[in-house]
Amino acid sequence: MKNFLPLVLLVFFGSMANAQLANDVSIIPKPAFAEKGTGAFTINKNTKIIAKSNDAKKVAGLFNYFLNKKYGFMLKVGNNTTPGAIVLDTSPTSKFLPESYQLKITNNGINISGERSGVFYGVQSLLQLIDGTKNHLTVPAMTIRDQPNFAYRGLMLDVSRHFFEVDELKKILDVMAYLKLNRFHWHLTDDQGWRLEIKKYPKLTTISAWRDSSIIGGYNDFKPFIYDGKKTGGFYTQDQARDIVKYAAERNIVVIPEIEMPGHCTAVLAAYPELGNGSGPYHVAGYWGVLHTIYNPGAPTFEFLENVLKEVMAIFPSKYIHIGGDEVPKDEWKTSALAQKIIADNHLKDEDALQSWFINKIEKFLNQNGRNLIGWDEILEGGLAPNATVMSWRGEQGGIQAAKESHHVIMTPGPYMYIDKAQAKDNKTEPLSIGGFLPLNTVYNYHPVPEVLTPEQQKYILGVQANLWTEYIPTNKKVEYMVFPRLVAVAEVGWTRPENKNFDDFSKKRLPKVLLNLEKSGINYRVPEADVVIENAAQTGRKKITLTPLVAGSKIYYTIDGHKADNTGELYSGPIITPFTGGRPLTLRYIIVTPGNRTSNEFSADIK
Repeated sequence: MKNFLPLVLLVFFGSMANAQLANDVSIIPKPAFAEKGTGAFTINKNTKIIAKSNDAKKVAGLFNYFLNKKYGFMLKVGNNTTPGAIVLDTSPTSKFLPESYQLKITNNGINISGERSGVFYGVQSLLQLIDGTKNHLTVPAMTIRDQPNFAYRGLMLDVSRHFFEVDELKKILDVMAYLKLNRFHWHLTDDQGWRLEIKKYPKLTTISAWRDSSIIGGYNDFKPFIYDGKKTGGFYTQDQARDIVKYAAERNIVVIPEIEMPGHCTAVLAAYPELGNGSGPYHVAGYWGVLHTIYNPGAPTFEFLENVLKEVMAIFPSKYIHIGGDEVPKDEWKTSALAQKIIADNHLKDEDALQSWFINKIEKFLNQNGRNLIGWDEILEGGLAPNATVMSWRGEQGGIQAAKESHHVIMTPGPYMYIDKAQAKDNKTEPLSIGGFLPLNTVYNYHPVPEVLTPEQQKYILGVQANLWTEYIPTNKKVEYMVFPRLVAVAEVGWTRPENKNFDDFSKKRLPKVLLNLEKSGINYRVPEADVVIENAAQTGRKKITLTPLVAGSKIYYTIDGHKADNTGELYSGPIITPFTGGRPLTLRYIIVTPGNRTSNEFSADIK
């Protein structure tokens, strides 16, 4: 997708170099090119959608779905050209790369052209531009020509540690589509639960999908652990999984399933202990961390895994199947006669090489079935399988190594893309999380192409993905709180070229409207800190404080004496001029109340 454009597309985008980018276009991710026109187009219940091809009609149906969801009405769809209509044109596909589009808005109509995925993304841009009420919607006149910087733009959701319902997943998929994200990595299995029906192995859903109890608090809060005593779990039937795949595909999202191996398999061993290394009895784990139970490398294990993968491939058409491969302690293999015999018989160097041998066998099976393997960067240890794609999570080094070895890479480094981390430095002001601190600006400013790679090696970077592990995220509301607004930043990391990115422009000009739209759609996002500017006032010894909320239409209540801020505080109405303090410091405390009456955490800033 990135680096090289066919000649016809270079002609299509050629005017971009000489035109002025419209920096005040409130679209996320930021388009490659936008030029404002004069006037606006009005959409009302009499406006028609013209869609001549089957692909265009499908996109028209989705446009109506999103329009109705937000404004409460739908437009008629036809195939006869009508003045003052919204035209969805999927016919000139030779002009467009996948996912690229042109959106032209004039006083007299709207035209969106591209191949199917591009027209769908043009519709998402149009939806973000619409303003007004359901009786009178307007769209400013402009021309947008757009394409993604990376082909892979994803979110990983762990449903093993905590299970989430189908409707909750669809809600997230809708927002992913709105943000032009196109990969949903579904982490379906782990030590704490198996979440997919496999008809050949029914105990995976009668035993492996349920745990008797879960620890409370953080991992280090109570030693020994305190358990909640609540049975929890769940699984998706194959029909439900197919429904998710179909729902996502309609929104240009590919669902990539993850079936963990050779570690993170304790839940499986609880049902099928013969696949372990004799260290049982096994129980579906109710605590977090890296467990030392792993699969044995014998023939029955591969028979089991191949049978599972056959059913997985029948559900998921994705060319990629994720097999995990991370955090595999080798203690059990070191003391296993079977593992040691396989090492000797295959002239392997050590247990790391045995893992590589294990992954190679699975990759060969997937390749024979027309699929490719993705694994976490630990699959590099002991030698990388020939056609494997690496997901680099322990920093960027694994991705760098894989790219240098001519393997495809998806960048998802923990310091930038692990959105299970806290969103404030002081963890006590935030809901319980796994720890660490990952603010919005750090996510936004990440660039997934390491400079140490040569231009040729950089071509192997497919894109970027945010990961949400759910050890400490038991509810859907908390999922949304941890995901948003950081996933909004990830969308721009994946779509927009670095030279067109600017955090102030993103956070102050475009994010406020997007967050307001998320609120109206019922998303429980975290209300971010306001932009706070403290500078010297005209009067000597005083400070001028300017506060800008990052949710459109919000109110701010504040104190400057260090005491608690709530809605009994001062209502911010313009820059604050502090009193003379004789050099003594003050503390600004404030809360943000959104148009939907949601209240932020209390935030603070030192006034020195």
